[in-house]
Amino acid sequence: MQWHLRDSVATSAGRVAAGSAGDGPALVLAHGWPWSSYSWHRVLPRLAENFRVHWYDMPGFGQSEMKPGQRTGLDVQGEIFSAMLDHWNLRKPRVVAHDFGGAITLRAHLLHGCEYDRLVLMNVVAMRPWGSAFFDHVGRYTEAFSGLPPHIHEAVVRAYIKGALVGELLPEDLEALVAPWLSENGRISFYNQFAQADERYTAEIEPMFGSVRCPVRILWGEDDPWIPLERGRSLHSRMPGSEFATMPGLGHLPQLENPETVLEKLLPFLRSGSG
Repeated sequence: MQWHLRDSVATSAGRVAAGSAGDGPALVLAHGWPWSSYSWHRVLPRLAENFRVHWYDMPGFGQSEMKPGQRTGLDVQGEIFSAMLDHWNLRKPRVVAHDFGGAITLRAHLLHGCEYDRLVLMNVVAMRPWGSAFFDHVGRYTEAFSGLPPHIHEAVVRAYIKGALVGELLPEDLEALVAPWLSENGRISFYNQFAQADERYTAEIEPMFGSVRCPVRILWGEDDPWIPLERGRSLHSRMPGSEFATMPGLGHLPQLENPETVLEKLLPFLRSGSG
């Protein structure tokens, strides 16, 4: 089974490209920034042996619709995640979230009433402060960055993605992560994400973390250059009963840096669900 985006779903935030594969209990994958559902492609075959897996590129990302003036903040993405569960007719799926997929799935759960069988939060954006120093800098000067010549913009995208890693990705994986941001609409959408980043969308749910209504496992690449390990430990402390596990030698993108380690951490927890 290979990663694909064969489905097109109309949403209030634009057209969304999506895919599904496998058979078994429902499992939904939520990617982060500046990634796309492609970031799951190396763990998908094993997951699809055990689950009916659903994934999608969030509005403004990957192969989903990108357009000037598009609202793609965490508030909107939480609403779209809820809408995608409705589209797939999923009432209580397992969920695996990475990066700002964490804030999105938590908002869908805590604010929009989405129920999960269990939830995995991997190197997630969920608590303030979030964003690297470069993230903050671009957010303050998005207009200047959005006018960069194409070759310099490409260099910025590549450097930004590489800054999340401890080691090197396979060349084809790096190219697939970079490519969506190099079109004209992709360039606009790339800087649009910085401009719409707002910590109030996590501040709104932080006091509610003790009210999560499903088993939670928090996974963290120990050497994450973007979100330090202590942030993961703090999140764990705010979710009574949650599990916490680290992945030594991995950075912010564990599912591509070392997919086998991620699967070892994911599968036992996901298989222990209610079916």
